[in-house]
Amino acid sequence: MAKMMPHTHIIGTGSSIPKRILSNKDLEGIVDTTDEWIIQRTGIKERRISVKGERESTTDLTTQASVKAIEMASISPKSLDMIVVGTVTGDRMFPSTACMVQEALNAENAMAFDVSAGCTGFLYALSMADNAIQCGTCKNALVVGVDRLSSVVNWQDRGTCVLLADGAGAVVVTSATEQGGILSTHLKSDGKLWELLYSSDGNNHIPKILQGIDIKPFHLRMDGNRLFKRAVGYLSSIANEALEHNSLTIKDIGLLVPHQANIRIIKAVSKNLYIPMERVYTNIHRYGNTSSASIPIALDEANRENMLSKGDHVLFVSFGAGLTWGASIVRWSI
Repeated sequence: MAKMMPHTHIIGTGSSIPKRILSNKDLEGIVDTTDEWIIQRTGIKERRISVKGERESTTDLTTQASVKAIEMASISPKSLDMIVVGTVTGDRMFPSTACMVQEALNAENAMAFDVSAGCTGFLYALSMADNAIQCGTCKNALVVGVDRLSSVVNWQDRGTCVLLADGAGAVVVTSATEQGGILSTHLKSDGKLWELLYSSDGNNHIPKILQGIDIKPFHLRMDGNRLFKRAVGYLSSIANEALEHNSLTIKDIGLLVPHQANIRIIKAVSKNLYIPMERVYTNIHRYGNTSSASIPIALDEANRENMLSKGDHVLFVSFGAGLTWGASIVRWSI
């Protein structure tokens, strides 16, 4: 008898955000902007910014989110076979954030590595864990999206500094014979468009109100108008590809959990997919754009707010630097 291919089920979620809140009113004292302009253009009202010495490094936030996900999953860190972290703002160039978190968790049996795919990092990481489980080389995996974009912000560029923030989100996935779990993940990239969103050398301006934040020796640059148009088109098309692959329609989706980049992008994708905003989870007004952390943070909140029931179809969509973009459909297991 042929051996059944295992299915990858999410059995735990967790998230962690810094304590410091940076409001739009605060930003009015940093760059030429207003609370009204930021809300109208982005949907963001406030965001969280990490502070040195407050256990809010990339490793700290990842560890805190991971502990919550592991506790929900009711497993031991020693039972993890894999830790994969999507991030572009690790504490060090090397070793990986995943290895640092492995030490913090005492997950001594796990292989650990990072994935760099910009804001799509969580979906890339999730796909890698799913593939390992389906191949039979992994039983339990910890998948994390984490970024501290405050460390790469040019605080003199009002077009980007109003958007970006810090946080971490995690899921524990496990191998099971039960149908469902991650149905499919679809990933794309186009390196010809790298100049729409990239890092550039130099970053040393810290506003007085933000003394104590960590600054890396490079900063983010973005062509916002061109990126907006690409994002809406790519997110809509990859979502439809995932639906078609699984013989589903948008009516079958209980909740859309998109990358929290900009409320106008989210609403445009909602319109293109014909899914009402009532079935789209958003928390961008509270946290801003946390890059690869945005989907797992939103998923953890939706899960803990009892917005998901076992058997619901959940659709994730994201895009980021590279350019990269992706979609995943999950039949909820918790």
